[in-house]
Amino acid sequence: MGLFNNIKDRFNNAEFSVAPNKKLKTISKDFEAAFDLELVFFKGKRIAEGDLTMKQLNDKTSAEINKNSDQELNLKASMKVGDAEKAFLDSYGTTVQLKKNGKLVPNEITLGQAARGEY
Repeated sequence: MGLFNNIKDRFNNAEFSVAPNKKLKTISKDFEAAFDLELVFFKGKRIAEGDLTMKQLNDKTSAEINKNSDQELNLKASMKVGDAEKAFLDSYGTTVQLKKNGKLVPNEITLGQAARGEY
């Protein structure tokens, strides 16, 4: 079943376009709908408030958020969790963590495996 799921994950994808005025809770909700995983944004070392937008997050952190990025995140279920987290950092300059049922997901597994709880 694992091999079949891995093959299926290559065709299961979601695309995200993060605008500077989009609230973090909306981005997280969209991510959870696509991958059945929690997406948590950080403001420094603290969890960012969901009502903040990407622009407001940038105004409150020392790290510069790339709020004018024209890049679009293309995340697939076959992508490793660590690579997805790095994609947010590279594209938007923000730190995120992925969780399933309130627990951090290991970086070495794929988004599809994490969504199915295969760890």
